[in-house]
Amino acid sequence: MDRNLAALEPALVWKHFAEIVRIPRPSHHEEAIRRYVLEFARGLGLEAREDEAHNIYVRKPASKGMENRKGVILQAHLDMVPQKNNDKTFDFEKDPIDAYADGGWVTADGTTLGADNGIGVASILAVLEDDTLAHGPLEALFTATEETGMDGAFGLRPGVLQGEILLNLDSEEEGELYVGCAGGLDANTTFRYAEEPTPAAGYVTAKISVRGLKGGHSGIQIVCQRANANKLLFRLLNAAPCPLLLCSVDGGGLRNAIPREAEAVVLLPEADYDAFAGAVAAYEKTVREEFEGIEENISVTVGKCARPAGMLPRDVAVKVIRAVAGCPDGVQRMSLSMPGLVQTSGNLARVVSDGSTVKMQCLLRSSVRSEKEALGEAIAAVFALAGGETELTGAYDGWNPDMKSPILKAMTASYEALYGRKPAVTAIHAGLECGIIGGKYPGLDMISFGPTIRYPHSPDEKVEIASVGKFYDFLVHTLRNVPEK
Repeated sequence: MDRNLAALEPALVWKHFAEIVRIPRPSHHEEAIRRYVLEFARGLGLEAREDEAHNIYVRKPASKGMENRKGVILQAHLDMVPQKNNDKTFDFEKDPIDAYADGGWVTADGTTLGADNGIGVASILAVLEDDTLAHGPLEALFTATEETGMDGAFGLRPGVLQGEILLNLDSEEEGELYVGCAGGLDANTTFRYAEEPTPAAGYVTAKISVRGLKGGHSGIQIVCQRANANKLLFRLLNAAPCPLLLCSVDGGGLRNAIPREAEAVVLLPEADYDAFAGAVAAYEKTVREEFEGIEENISVTVGKCARPAGMLPRDVAVKVIRAVAGCPDGVQRMSLSMPGLVQTSGNLARVVSDGSTVKMQCLLRSSVRSEKEALGEAIAAVFALAGGETELTGAYDGWNPDMKSPILKAMTASYEALYGRKPAVTAIHAGLECGIIGGKYPGLDMISFGPTIRYPHSPDEKVEIASVGKFYDFLVHTLRNVPEK
């Protein structure tokens, strides 16, 4: 393990990334990283400002002889997804990420790394700093709070950006150019209840835990058919071999991360506990077999625990359990026009009780608006039948490919000149800010690309060191070869 990231190449990129991982920046807590970017840019003598949506804008004049090139906007988001292993003590609002290089990759100790989108931010800062580069007029757009709702992109005002080309540095496979992405929709459901006291006798209190899942980015890894901890937990509760009383549930985390862990506290009749424990062990074996080759470490356990004072009413618990078990989740349809691309999916990201409500959060994605809306209506219908209230919010459209894009042509030629082969041109099921920004700035010529990042939105996140060098060299070569106005 080597924690001296600043010693890696390209030096300017890793210098900035080594600083960025030390700055806490989970979504909605981006004050310090905004300050870092602003102070750095102003220290270079560049025009830099922050807007009302907390986006940061920086302008760098064209290098000598490049004034007639089309203006380029380099764009990345400032926030990161805060996910950690259950046994890791870590405060994302205060603690620096413990990042290190290991075997050709940079990763973190038990937490997300923040290469998504920290490498993009670091690369833009490197371009701003390096006065040896050849480029036309540059703008840097650092957007706020992308991971939890693309707040910065939604808050972007028309008329601020001047460039004709936008390069989004938020993709995660080196050698691929993304020309389209999925749109998104949040389905947030609430079940309300008046908590009842737990029975004084005749029951055993038990905690059921689902752990060891891979999780990951709900747009990128959804195609891997990974297990969803919430779905596994409620499938077990729904098929329980004996009556149970539901006291509480806490499953999943962030809306755009496939749930890795979930747990529920239940009451079981004393005489049925051993049989239920046997059923849990058998269920664990079943789901391990079902996900063989996909999930290697599924753990489903039950153990006795302290009895809470309250529980959900029996009728509410039954309805909630059945509704979550029946909620659509995962890949719903694959694209026919682009083989291997998910067209429509859902992620049952969060299920949590607080003593008066059970709340569910689903993030839906689709490159077809009508399918995204229909999936939202289907989920709302499932929960409505059980007495839940669902709000469909935060809708944004996808980004439709333009295969005749001039910057696509130029970047394809640049990549081939550098590496002797053409890059793959594709779309991504994840939501990129390009769709929202393009809606506010019609006519922008846009491409998204980046280094190779594995397992984003999970504590296994890592970025390939060599790919960062290739990505940055490609970025620099692209800027040098941007078409004339």
